[in-house]
This record gives sequence, structure tokens and C-alpha cells, in this order.
Amino acid sequence: MWKIWLLFDPRRALVALFIFLFVLAIFIHFILLGTDRFNWIEGASMSEASSITELAPDTTRLG
Repeated sequence: MWKIWLLFDPRRALVALFIFLFVLAIFIHFILLGTDRFNWIEGASMSEASSITELAPDTTRLG
């Protein structure tokens, strides 16, 4: 394993790795923001919000 680090500079390799992972994370978040189901900024659409409340159990009659 140590011979691999003789071929690559560890600082440059780790910086490149962190930059790649950061860009990948940003890319995945933008893909999720583009969907209706996983868009946490705009929230659920009205049809999804009403279907969620219809499936929720009624807890007002428990008391």
C-alpha cells in the first residue's frame, strides 16, 4: 500500500478526493431537489400533503 503513495502526492490526492466527493454530493442534492417527492425546500405539493393527512391516524379521539 505504501508504494502507491510513492506514485501519488498524498496531499494532492486527498484534496482531489474531497473536491470530487463535494461535487458529487452537490449533484445528488440538486437531483433530489428536482423531484416532487424529495424537494425539501418547496415542501410537498398540495395533493401529496392531503394524501399524507388522509393516511395519518386520527389522534384527536384518543383523549
